[in-house]
Formats: sequence, C-alpha cells, structure tokens
Amino acid sequence: MRNFSTPALILSTQISGENNRRVTVFSPDEGIHFATLYGGPKSKLRSLVSPMNSGVIYLYRDEVKNQTKITDFDVKNCHLSFRENLFKTYAASFATEILIKTKCAGSPKEAWKIINGFLDGIDLSSEDESRLGLIRFLWRYLGLLGVRPDSAFCVSCSSSLHSGKFTSDSLSLKYSYSPFENGFLCPDCSSFQTGTFTLSKAALTYLEAVSSLSPKEVRKIAVSGKTLLEMKNLVYNLIEQNCGSKLNSLESGIGIL
Repeated sequence: MRNFSTPALILSTQISGENNRRVTVFSPDEGIHFATLYGGPKSKLRSLVSPMNSGVIYLYRDEVKNQTKITDFDVKNCHLSFRENLFKTYAASFATEILIKTKCAGSPKEAWKIINGFLDGIDLSSEDESRLGLIRFLWRYLGLLGVRPDSAFCVSCSSSLHSGKFTSDSLSLKYSYSPFENGFLCPDCSSFQTGTFTLSKAALTYLEAVSSLSPKEVRKIAVSGKTLLEMKNLVYNLIEQNCGSKLNSLESGIGIL
C-alpha cells in the first residue's frame, strides 16, 4: 500500500457502482492507467476529476487488492473553451482515443508532451487555428508511432521534394502518397505510379515544416483552406490505419472534425 502523486490528464470517467466512477488517467510515468473515484454527486472531487482536466493527481494504491483510489486532484488546466466549442470537444476526444488505442505509442513521456501541447494550444486558439493544430498533432503523433512518411524525399527516385522556389508553376505541381511504400512521389514518379492521395506543393511543404521546425515557427505559417483539406484527408486516413480500427470519435464527429 502506498500514497503517491503524479502529473495527470483525465481521459474519461465511467459510472462504477451506485456513486463511484472508474477513471482513465494518463500520466508520463504510469502511462494509461485506471483509478476509482469514490463519492456521490456532492463530492468536490467529482467535479474536479473531469475529462480533459490536467494537473497533479494524488492516489492511494493497494497492490494486494490491485486497486487504486483517487484521494485528491490539484487541477492546473480545465480547458474551459472546450465546453464552448464543438470542434475543440471532438478534436480532444479524437486525440485521446488515439492515445488509448495506441497505448501512448509505447512512449508515454513523449506522448505526454505532444498531447498536452496540443490540448493547451487549441484551448487558447480560435477554431480555425485549432483545425490546423489538429493536423500538426496527428503528423507529430505519426512520427512518434514511427510510421510517418518521409516528406523530404521521393520514395521512388530519392529526389528532393522541396527543391526549387515557390512559383506559380511549382505551386500547381502535384505530389502523390504511395500507401505501398508509405512515402511521397515527386511529380515525375507520380506520372507512372498511382497514389491514394494527391497533395499540392504547399501541403507537402507544410508537413515537412511540422517535421523539421519548432512548433513556434510552424504556427507562423499561413495555410489555405484547400491545403488544409488535402492534409486532413491524408493524416486522418494514416492515423486510423495505424490505430488498427475505426475511431469512434471520427464516426461521431462527421461534419465537425
């Protein structure tokens, strides 16, 4: 038996018994784990231990009975804007479902940084900024999973996908994603190979920026609605494939996400 505390993000709560809750908790040291919250509707802890709240959680663990009880929760961030914006609500659920299904990509400390950066970021952003923030989160998480395609070089001929300057001609070039090789094809190679997704130079360059630049630098890059849609179609497909099953948040969030 022991008492301990850890940084934590509450992922979900479920009814357990008459007045208790089974809580799914994510922490950088423990990964995804479960704890029981005791107390009825009037319990102060019940309002604090809510999905997407983050802070320091205090736990009592009985290793003999294999039970963990929540004794306190010092909330640092409530992400209040999620309650006022439907997209942010679904985006947060999307991110946490990915986290659970992939078991933190086997790297809870790195996953902790990525998901908290995402949630804290969209909490302070507009809906349009949050939509782009979701693309960045998914692309970075694919990197953590080790399945992100290389957006720097053609998977077929190894030529640079970013050589040359941005001109009206270069912006009209199309690049394809090859699911068979999990990589991008330059315009020349795309002409004789079939890709599932087609991206503009602007979309591919943005993804490469996410891969190689700091979050602060990437946030300064403007993206058109068309470019956003191209990236969204690709990364949504890639993340769902690598989760190994349909994602409930995507199904329920059709038309919102």
